[in-house]
Amino acid sequence: MSGIAGKGCEVLVPYEERKSLKDIERSIIKTYRKHLWSKFNKAIKDYKLVEDGDKVAVAISGGKDSILMAKLFQELKRHGHIKFELEFIAMDPGYHPHIKQLLIDNCEYLNIPIRIFESGIFNVVDEIAKDYPCYMCARMRRGALYTKAQELGCNKLALGHHYNDVIETILLNVLYSGNFKTMMPKLKSKNFEGLELIRPLYYIEETYIKRFTQSSGIWPLNCACMVSAEKIGNKRYEIKDMIENLKKDFKDVEKSIFKSSQNVNMNCILGWEKNGEKHSFLDFYDEE
Repeated sequence: MSGIAGKGCEVLVPYEERKSLKDIERSIIKTYRKHLWSKFNKAIKDYKLVEDGDKVAVAISGGKDSILMAKLFQELKRHGHIKFELEFIAMDPGYHPHIKQLLIDNCEYLNIPIRIFESGIFNVVDEIAKDYPCYMCARMRRGALYTKAQELGCNKLALGHHYNDVIETILLNVLYSGNFKTMMPKLKSKNFEGLELIRPLYYIEETYIKRFTQSSGIWPLNCACMVSAEKIGNKRYEIKDMIENLKKDFKDVEKSIFKSSQNVNMNCILGWEKNGEKHSFLDFYDEE
């Protein structure tokens, strides 16, 4: 599962044509104020993702989402009223040297002071999870990031999941798992005491992340994994295509899917689970 340069990054514009760091940072506050900066701040406030005294580990994969998240956090610290600390952590799961160097170059250019640590996850997954590599890789990556965040004394770990990830997760669960659950904006770790996972890009649409990346001239990494690059029929991509087709007839379908997780009517569902305990509507049917 070694990284490959051709599939591991998006070729956008030549390095010499990309914007200056000052212009990139200004564009977050000015050009993309409505779709990036404001929505980032809204998620922070709505879900109390960052508070005074926090020390946040910002996980940098090198992809477009995590790079933007890092810059948004820097702007929040620079312009915001919350007193908190930042650590930028980047895990090397076994990248091809060229991919790793691209990650380093991007972060240096964008003034993101990353701490890179190796995990060797690609090799481990190759050995133990050939049939379900993406699932096992994701679990191991999360564990490695939690461990590093705790080692650095952080109480929060920020991941770059965005608005569209939330929507796709809802549909994936409904259509393929037969349950209704979403990707939460924050949750407490069960295995790492005192650590909380946060998703500050929760309201930010992927299309604007792509526009920011392209206009800035940044070359982000994708998965950089041979298995992922060659994998056909990935369910999340199928869901993406499905949503795009639905939008042709219903332009606000994404908003409706997102809001469905905010407007659950407990009087009109057959069953639910709370803290591991299952309930049926019949349990409460004769109460009134």
